Amino acid sequence: MAKRTDFERIAVPHLDAAYTLAVWLLRSRADAEDVVQEAFLRAFRAFGNFRGGDVRPWLLAIVRNAAYRELGHRKKSAAVVSLDEILAQAGSEGGRSAKLVESLVDKAASAEAQMIRGVDEAILRRALAELPETFREVIVLREIEELSYRDIAQVIGAPEGTVMSRLSRARTELRDIMKRLIAKEEGHAM
Repeated sequence: MAKRTDFERIAVPHLDAAYTLAVWLLRSRADAEDVVQEAFLRAFRAFGNFRGGDVRPWLLAIVRNAAYRELGHRKKSAAVVSLDEILAQAGSEGGRSAKLVESLVDKAASAEAQMIRGVDEAILRRALAELPETFREVIVLREIEELSYRDIAQVIGAPEGTVMSRLSRARTELRDIMKRLIAKEEGHAM
């Protein structure tokens, strides 16, 4: 009983972060719910082996691994994911997308910053959805979940230098995708 109480006290506060990561990786709310449930069950079973420290990276690593297992199953079954579902899920993040826009602005040159600051949230969501999984996960973990480079490294099982490099490339690619999407929309608006 103490194990369950301790697990609930320590792990449940991170349920939203786990769900957010799963939704962005899987692009499906239903699959994300299943993966988070599976991941938390695995985490509970392994809780006796948890060495202490910050539980968030440990839990998110379990969620990430469960999500990638699910993606592997999908590839085998060639499941189709609705773009509407991907875009609809981002509505659950509320102000988190605004934080991501500000983060991109901080890292962009001034002309780029003006373009990014005025971006429609739907464009940002579409751009995020277009990123490769490895880039999308570091963007979500850093900019939406606000994990440190060290914690991200623990979650994805890579050195901090790799995290920083991947994050830099992800931001660059995200800006490029956003520019393309904005140009495309402006072309249709004329």
